[in-house]
Amino acid sequence: MTNGTTLELNTLIRLRAAARGLELSARRRTLSAQSGGYLSVYHGRGMEFDEVRAYQAGDDARTIDWRVTARRGRPHTKLFREERERPVMFLIDLHPGMYFGSRVQYKSVLAGRLSALFGWAAVRAGDRVGGIVHAADAHQEIYPATRESGLLSMLRAIVQLQPTAPGDNTIGRMDHSLARMARVVHPGSLVVVFSDFRELGDNAEKHLATIALHNDVIATFLYDPLEASPPPAGFYRLGINQQRLSLDTSQSSVHEQWQAQFQNHRAKIRSICTRHAIHFMEIATTDPMVPALRTGLTRRHKQ
Repeated sequence: MTNGTTLELNTLIRLRAAARGLELSARRRTLSAQSGGYLSVYHGRGMEFDEVRAYQAGDDARTIDWRVTARRGRPHTKLFREERERPVMFLIDLHPGMYFGSRVQYKSVLAGRLSALFGWAAVRAGDRVGGIVHAADAHQEIYPATRESGLLSMLRAIVQLQPTAPGDNTIGRMDHSLARMARVVHPGSLVVVFSDFRELGDNAEKHLATIALHNDVIATFLYDPLEASPPPAGFYRLGINQQRLSLDTSQSSVHEQWQAQFQNHRAKIRSICTRHAIHFMEIATTDPMVPALRTGLTRRHKQ
């Protein structure tokens, strides 16, 4: 993968082999060796009816089966087991501001490759994959599907909608995709967001809270090291969208303001995640992708 500026379908498909180093089902425990079923401790996981037994102290009163209770003359409660297949929904943010990277790869390329890695790991775990690919002027929705079909549709959408030129951030543009995700996601899903979160608006937290209410959510904050810390002291001329800017990083105030802006943005996203029990991960364009994902997921399992 030498091309860090463009996403190609063949490259995303070849990441299937690398995804074998990711384990998404580490926290599932076996229900039956014969049936092959398993339980998950992910909250909000989809549930299916298993059996009815006599009500015991401590059982949730909301699960009482009133028909069986009336027929047998004493309280009985429903037991459930978690579904084997879980929808894994991705929200992949490919706005023009993601067309940036100082080393290794652009943020848009990182988002696409991480989505492919995570997606292949989900397919290998037997989960259904779908999601929303969000770009500047368009978005595409992929209904969760089993095996490779849902993932391949998502990878094609990523390649098709990837940014091809830099552009300005539009605050609030991501809110529309979050609102759409809140409407279409099935309760009990795992929702994974890949973004730099530069286009979050006033309604973003409300939509994220709605999504997290009945689903597990992972917010993966993507950034380039140059965003976190300015280049070495010197005078630089920058160009974007036919605009020419001059930057003098020899002043200490420039370093302080630069770093503070990034840290404040990251802290804002982390704070939103903390308030709504959303798992926060951060990955830089220079990080080795599989180890970075593995580390982030391991921390989530420990939490």
